[in-house]
Amino acid sequence: MNTRLIPLALAALLLMPAMGLAQNGELALKTNDRVTISIGGIPDSEVAQISKVYTIGDNGSVNLLYIGEIRAAGLKPSSLQRAIEQTYKDREIYTRPTVTVSIDGADGTARFVYVVGGIKGNGTVPYNGSMTVLKAISAAGGFSPFAKPSKTKLIRNGQTYEINLKDISSDPSKDMKLQPEDQIIVPE
Repeated sequence: MNTRLIPLALAALLLMPAMGLAQNGELALKTNDRVTISIGGIPDSEVAQISKVYTIGDNGSVNLLYIGEIRAAGLKPSSLQRAIEQTYKDREIYTRPTVTVSIDGADGTARFVYVVGGIKGNGTVPYNGSMTVLKAISAAGGFSPFAKPSKTKLIRNGQTYEINLKDISSDPSKDMKLQPEDQIIVPE
């Protein structure tokens, strides 16, 4: 890769909307995520049958009362909420359902970034919405004495980007925000 293109590629990465994140920071749902679905605007006797915690199945869907399987994997909670409401209306089951979907904080819903190589404590770092490359490395124990931070690689969605972390150390505004499942490799 032409080294002159690296700053352009990084700038493009910083300006792109985060894949898997909406403007409001919602994460896309995935298989085995646990979601809490609450519903209102329906008969009280049916609220408890629908309002509960669901696990997104291997087929990427949840099974709801009266409408059956509805695709959830790949959707943001707000999109799933709208899809459930619309399905109940379209099938004329409920006229004005109000649905709320939130990611349950259970183990299967956790998101991670992975830091390996010239780090004191290689491994998995729990993802949070404000995580950056340097924050992830710090959470993994910081650089080892033999690390080469200027040749760090970020792997995102199958693409590899070279990052010079020495530049970021001198200008923290260049520190890239991470996404769930990003991999950071610090060579030794």
